[in-house]
Amino acid sequence: MILKKYKTIFWDFDGVILDSDEVRTEGFRDIFKDFNYQQVELIVEYHKQNGGLSRYQKIDFFFDKILKKKISKDEKSKYVKAYSNFCFDKLCKPNLLIQDSIRFIVNNFRNFNFHVVSASDQSELRIVCNKLGIEKYFISIMGSPINKKINIQNLISNNRYSKIECCLIGDSFNDKESAEENSIDFIGYNNINLLSSKSPYIFNFSNLN
Repeated sequence: MILKKYKTIFWDFDGVILDSDEVRTEGFRDIFKDFNYQQVELIVEYHKQNGGLSRYQKIDFFFDKILKKKISKDEKSKYVKAYSNFCFDKLCKPNLLIQDSIRFIVNNFRNFNFHVVSASDQSELRIVCNKLGIEKYFISIMGSPINKKINIQNLISNNRYSKIECCLIGDSFNDKESAEENSIDFIGYNNINLLSSKSPYIFNFSNLN
């Protein structure tokens, strides 16, 4: 009954629809393999604690805050491309789909307005969803470099959605912040640390089908 009052559901992708955490983590270790091990582990830890942030923001953090160096646009693009090259094929595997949430999506996409709103690169995300055969369940699939807060804001505005009938399902505190900044409800999933936030939480979608 937790979702009964909503008409529109914004879905985070990594960790909610696709079990991609290990691939994403190893991606940062790979693109920064020529740097000091301790520094690389700092960005890995930052990545793990900030699942709702994009690779663009994490690469900036690595250079600005950890290395304390400036990075040019061309150099940043090189790392973004290298990260995508490392992750792409590894993510297009149906066995990584989180069956609990996918079953709910397949069974209910006609009953709600479903949108993917992710921190993942938008072009890559759309191709991954296509290859996994799940794009048909979503009205739109939105990602970075536009951040999640702005993408949600635009979707609500462009579709004239009522905020009281919208929610975001995510697995990170960054997702919770994106929902709160848009004055919509947040529902946690697949990260028990979110229980401390006192937000509604879904332990298992099978109970909602």
